[in-house]
Amino acid sequence: MPIISVAIQKGGSGKTTTAINLGAALQLAGKKVLLIDADPQANLSQSLGMPAEPQFNLYSEIKKEITGENSDIKKAIVEIRPGFNIVPASIELADAEIELVSVYSREQVLSWVLKPVINDYDFIFIDCPHSIGMLTVNALVASDMVLIPLPAEFLPLKGVHSFMRLFNSIKKRLNPKITLLGFTLNKFDERKKMNQHVQEQLETEFESKVFQTHIRTCISLAKAQEAGTDVFSFDKNSNAARDYKQLAEELLEKLK
Repeated sequence: MPIISVAIQKGGSGKTTTAINLGAALQLAGKKVLLIDADPQANLSQSLGMPAEPQFNLYSEIKKEITGENSDIKKAIVEIRPGFNIVPASIELADAEIELVSVYSREQVLSWVLKPVINDYDFIFIDCPHSIGMLTVNALVASDMVLIPLPAEFLPLKGVHSFMRLFNSIKKRLNPKITLLGFTLNKFDERKKMNQHVQEQLETEFESKVFQTHIRTCISLAKAQEAGTDVFSFDKNSNAARDYKQLAEELLEKLK
């Protein structure tokens, strides 16, 4: 029952797409999965057809903890289908970045919020903001592992090194149990020399932490998000569906 933050300090790296479709692949493999939208932009929530301002959401439960009330994360859980659930975000989540600063043990608030449901799921994925703030710090403190998705391009690779400094700081000072689950390359085309070069650089530096499964560029991913669903529900025969199924199998093998 690991809690896995999906994170990198770079927008457009595929965090939301990875959280949704890897989570969906694991659910189809028989696992019970909860997605947490910790990004004020609420892309994960919107990509799964959630309303813009749900009454109960991640911010409503964080706010209760901040003000000394008892949060109830179960009220905020929405079932996408049996075994595949989400805690949506709202635009107000941006306020949490400011409000958390003055809270005692502010890095622990999300851990407190999630504690009642940890044992209810096989996997909990937290879709993190791309900025390094209190929400990302809270996600990493609450997590057992971090998964870093990125396109196999130069600028996202630079973002990896910046993020790893934060990761190592969190591990040293706030959450010694957190581990690096690995890197997954998306928008991948094995014919492109840049993609090959980035893969080689990552493997040289991080060795077995680079997943061998790559997510190919596939229009079905964007169309599925526009339709408010995962790629398996949209087009189970697409290259993206095959890739995420294989990534889920590799992840499960890695965790044995």
